[in-house]
Amino acid sequence: MGRELKLRIISAIVLAAVVLAATLVGGTAFHAVAGAIALLIYYEWSTITGLADVNFKTNAFGWLIIALIALNIVVGEGDLSVPLLCGGVITTVLLVLLGRGSWWLPGGVVYAGLSGISLAAIRGDNQAGFVATLFIFAVVWGTDILAYFVGRAIGGPKLAPRISPGKTWSGAIGGAVAGVIASAVLTLGVFSRLSLWTMALAFLLSVASQIGDLFESFIKRRFAVKDSSHLIPGHGGVMDRVDGLVFACFLAFLLTLVDASLKGHVSSSVAAFLFGL
Repeated sequence: MGRELKLRIISAIVLAAVVLAATLVGGTAFHAVAGAIALLIYYEWSTITGLADVNFKTNAFGWLIIALIALNIVVGEGDLSVPLLCGGVITTVLLVLLGRGSWWLPGGVVYAGLSGISLAAIRGDNQAGFVATLFIFAVVWGTDILAYFVGRAIGGPKLAPRISPGKTWSGAIGGAVAGVIASAVLTLGVFSRLSLWTMALAFLLSVASQIGDLFESFIKRRFAVKDSSHLIPGHGGVMDRVDGLVFACFLAFLLTLVDASLKGHVSSSVAAFLFGL
């Protein structure tokens, strides 16, 4: 076993242990992880896209918005994260229209801010949130692992050759099937029942996860970088590791908001939406 592979395995084990422990504990511990992910994603995004080089002051404003969102995620008593995100996006769009930044600025605020917000919202502060988070982990990790192995074993037509030449349709289909199966096993183990609704959502989350992977590949190809950063030994950056996860969380969180607004249930949780509770 080569040194690089050993480093990747050790880093993966440490990361998985930290994330799973924080997920189990919940509360401030998990919110701290969610807030840190938002900050680190914005750091990598702004570095890759060169936001500071375009306009240092507007990039500093982006940092301020993400820092306030992260702080509110961790210690905020009232949920100001979504209003902060909306206000930050509107302001950065106006700054761009005034010629004081690039469109990568509001894009980074959305991507980083919504990453932290959706992760924290899904976990929540109860046992249902814990199961919902594990559900999304099962979908994303099942998709990621089997997409790699099925793609290598079967090969075939490329999924998006201009963005990520290594990905195939066979891998995408195999990953989606694996994500649905992994989440179904988890759901059956917890609730002793499984609905077509939950399986359909698992499939959509798997697709979202793969789109997130392709999106991050597009960003790196656009700016000719191999890794989003070198923060994680043997793995690259945070964006490299959570690209699929954050898109799956985006979809789960946004669908829950839409469902809640349509039904008039302001306090609806992601767990209730996923499992039909």
